[in-house]
Amino acid sequence: MLRRLALSASVVALAAVGPSAMAAPTYVENFRLTDQERFAHDLFYYADAPAVVLMSMTDGSEVADKSAKALEAMQAAYADKGVAFYMINPQQGATRADMRAKLADLGVSIPVLMDESQLVAESLEFDTTGEVLVLSPKAGFKVMYSGPVGDDIASTLDMLVAGEKPEPKMLDAKVGDQIELLHSDKGAFQNISYSEDVAPILVEKCGACHAEGGIAPWEINSYEKVQGFAPMIREVIRTDRMPPYFPDPHIGEFENDDELTLEEQQTIVHWIEAGAERGEGEDPLLTADLHIEDWPLGEPDYIVNVTPFDLPATGILDYEYPVIPNELTEGKWIRATHVRPGSMQGVHHVTSGYIQNYTKSAELESDSIEGKLPGGSVGSYTPGQNPQAFPEGVGTYLSPDGAYRFSMHYTPYGKEDTDKTEVGLYFYDEAPEYIMRSSVIGDSNFMIPAGEDDYYVKSYLKFPADAEIYVLYPHAHYRGKHVELTMVKPDGTEEILISLPRYDFNWQRDYNPVEPIQVPAGSRLVAEWWYDNSTRNWANPDPAADVYPGDQTHEEMMYFRVNYRWLDETRDDIKNYTEQMMQDRVFASLDDDLNDMLVPDEIIGQRNTWLAASFDKYDANEDGQLDRAEYAIARKDAPVRRRPNQAEGVNEFGDIEEGAGKEPKEADMTSLETPEASSAGVQ
Repeated sequence: MLRRLALSASVVALAAVGPSAMAAPTYVENFRLTDQERFAHDLFYYADAPAVVLMSMTDGSEVADKSAKALEAMQAAYADKGVAFYMINPQQGATRADMRAKLADLGVSIPVLMDESQLVAESLEFDTTGEVLVLSPKAGFKVMYSGPVGDDIASTLDMLVAGEKPEPKMLDAKVGDQIELLHSDKGAFQNISYSEDVAPILVEKCGACHAEGGIAPWEINSYEKVQGFAPMIREVIRTDRMPPYFPDPHIGEFENDDELTLEEQQTIVHWIEAGAERGEGEDPLLTADLHIEDWPLGEPDYIVNVTPFDLPATGILDYEYPVIPNELTEGKWIRATHVRPGSMQGVHHVTSGYIQNYTKSAELESDSIEGKLPGGSVGSYTPGQNPQAFPEGVGTYLSPDGAYRFSMHYTPYGKEDTDKTEVGLYFYDEAPEYIMRSSVIGDSNFMIPAGEDDYYVKSYLKFPADAEIYVLYPHAHYRGKHVELTMVKPDGTEEILISLPRYDFNWQRDYNPVEPIQVPAGSRLVAEWWYDNSTRNWANPDPAADVYPGDQTHEEMMYFRVNYRWLDETRDDIKNYTEQMMQDRVFASLDDDLNDMLVPDEIIGQRNTWLAASFDKYDANEDGQLDRAEYAIARKDAPVRRRPNQAEGVNEFGDIEEGAGKEPKEADMTSLETPEASSAGVQ
């Protein structure tokens, strides 16, 4: 009783509250929204919680401000009870920066979910600020309370936390400031035309996958098919799972943006909510030319046939690293590539590299410029990946005496299969001036504890010269949930280059900036990953296991590839900037505070126990830190460790390093040992 009285005292009287036939949903369906800090939240993530509390919020509303403070006090009271609290802002024009400032001013920590499409606020019947819904996840997210912030919420929460089943309590909460909903007249939804409004969106944004032979499980080929899947279509739009494009729309602009616009989301969902009626007009899906081309970029100039591989029905397989000599008799420059897996289910991913001068001995290697060009990628594949075209004037050189090296990750899927992956190469007619480079920002110095739902890992690359970036590609495994890449310039200014509020392991893609990203010399590209190793992560293969870095998908990776060129490097003037940068990568992965120094607390991970134990030995000036020069000396004592089947020229992420030679070299701590994988893990 004392706790309830304290809560009441924190609430300014908003209105007289009494029983009312208030409009509120009986149940709340799943949704995903991004908060003011760029993190995504799914309602059904809290299926095991005793309760979820949602409140309508806008900037500039006194009622909303007072209600938010009261709700903050309530969240504190239930902090150890497992109740989830959120505020939802459907206000048009509101920014996350506004919300961050507002929360700081109010002293409120409850996340604000930005409902830009207003689809969630509509379904929750929110039309004024300060309205609260209390949901019971164990009852199918049934609404157990609707009304303003007050003691009635506490009594409902107490019963839910105790495992009891309270009677739903609906009070009149229409006391705050009006929320302007763009589509408040649901009767207008009946006027949405399937043939003129809905079908064209489906063709443009969904047809590339939902076509015959496409990666999607069903074809969008008629109204009847769409009508049958209408509830699913509505659900995947509300949860932002489809189309499979996940960057934050407010950060960066990318060529391969397949996301539905807010208007397109509203059109499709409102049409479905109005009954998904056929209406008048022809069915555009019957005549749409939706099919999958074997080679979307046209017939390749040359096809590399990767060594066939027989997949067993079960088991965990080490990576395969086939090397295939180049049969071309003259040098070629690649302008585009397309990797076509032979087994769509069995091929987890493909990365590649090119070994220049593979068939020549060191004594006979050419002194020409062509003989000194670095070997680069000849294509990669991950789920959802498209053909890869280089910017005009930028390419990768293939010497006529070289060889293709592939890193093949296979995952058995229940039956035997044979993979015959093909790689289509497209060549320039004339040699381009610039060289495509590729580097990975990564970290193998971590362990994600069992049950940890927000584990954080950071690493960076320091660019020694001016560059421009063409491709951003983040990669993690089943525990990866959120990723960002930020450029920290020499003057200290920061620019977020890309943010994925919710990473989806099932869809991994290159993201190509519309305009190349300019990177000044001395800048750091800082990759940040957050991981969810809890039971609430539905994709988690084993929440009871501590997770270490590793190749296999039941292990984890912290990985971010960038494709770029050095601005002052040409095919006639090769620089060693990439080699400099990659030699610094392990130091950078440990330098968590980006101050160019290592302290004992930063020397973590299994692979670095030797350094942690001998830190003082290498601290020559006894300042309690290791600079890059001291660390370089320490590295000479690093133990040699390699993974099973790890090929020369392959880094700790299973990728081919640029310029990899054909002869084995001493390992340089680019790989690590991990504990024996649990047999309970899945691929």
